[in-house]
Amino acid sequence: MKFAVALLTFSWLAFSQQGFDLILKGGHVIDPRNGVDAVRDVAIRGGRIAAVEPGLPAGGATRTIDVSGLYVTPGLVDIHVHVFWGPRHGVTADGDHCVQPDAVGFRAGVTTMVDAGSAGWRDFPEFRRRVIDTAQTRVLAMINIVGVGMLGEDDAVDQNQFDMNPQLVADMARRNADVVVAIKSAHWRQKNFISVEKAVEAGNLANLPVMVDFGYFDKPYQVLVTDKLRSGDISTHFYRWPAPLLDANGKVAEYLYVARKRGVKFDVGHGGGSFHFPNAEPLVRQGFWPDSISTDLHSGSINGAMINMLNVMSKFLALGVPLSEVIRESTSNPALEIRRPQLGHIGVGADADVAVLRLEHGKFGYVDVKGGRIEGSRRLGCEMTLRGGKIVFDFNGRAGVPWRGANLDYPVR
Repeated sequence: MKFAVALLTFSWLAFSQQGFDLILKGGHVIDPRNGVDAVRDVAIRGGRIAAVEPGLPAGGATRTIDVSGLYVTPGLVDIHVHVFWGPRHGVTADGDHCVQPDAVGFRAGVTTMVDAGSAGWRDFPEFRRRVIDTAQTRVLAMINIVGVGMLGEDDAVDQNQFDMNPQLVADMARRNADVVVAIKSAHWRQKNFISVEKAVEAGNLANLPVMVDFGYFDKPYQVLVTDKLRSGDISTHFYRWPAPLLDANGKVAEYLYVARKRGVKFDVGHGGGSFHFPNAEPLVRQGFWPDSISTDLHSGSINGAMINMLNVMSKFLALGVPLSEVIRESTSNPALEIRRPQLGHIGVGADADVAVLRLEHGKFGYVDVKGGRIEGSRRLGCEMTLRGGKIVFDFNGRAGVPWRGANLDYPVR
């Protein structure tokens, strides 16, 4: 008995001597990738997850923050955003459609964003220099198959097949392999699949998946997902109306199961015009959940029905998707879709990208992009976000200390 007590004491001493930088104590950890769904303490050291255990000693860390009653999850991974903000790009008479990643993501628990084709091969170096390499948010990117990328709502740019060069796109992707995760085809309105086919060609050359924004259903969606896309390719704006996703009896169209079995991934991509309850509600309630939840973040969507990542996640809670699955579809699933398995989880050794979330209970309303409304009894909110172990958002000042009597080095007046 004495030996056991001595061993236990030694174990706690060993923990304390590890010198954790921070312990998030008492939160309910949901980490689908590692099969954790229980109350655990999360310790961080050197910007990485050092331990995920029950009952870690508070004295073993420089700082301990009580997060009991809250959920601790991996930092959210939003694989459809537009953040090539600033001069020229995406600026139209309606303003700059792109947004600053750090200004909008951290307050929603998002630590990794994937810009979905705002830049093409021609302007990707500028996007990398000005946005990707300067943001605190981990910004990854898809390269647009169109050389000049997206220029606001300029459809003529998206339709220019003569500016689609798979070889040059693939070359740029290979030169920036540390941040480029996919090829993007978007807004193609023609009766053929030229944009998709060229994007797939670039994907084959660069060994990358393709995301297709198939927003205009003037050609068969079934052909896209059962013939044109490869295993691992992503169809975004999935719940857009009037996509033919239901059969005559209101059941999930059989070809969707065929496509999913082939390995095609279905992404939400809510946006300002691409999420409609007439598709989302029957599909979700029949169990055809998205593979990944994403926002299509831009200046229009954040002030519309979309709002932010947590609001989109909350819509799926209201539609009946379990919380653990909503977290999976917002963390580990999208990380795997972009072939970054090191992201989207908080196992020991992972980057300490963490979201601390509250689950509010009450009566909440959610709308689609046409104003269609449903009600839900739960809503997710962000209490704290950590990026690489650093607190970058703290809604209720949990990391603060009472100012009276504290030595906080206020400037002398």
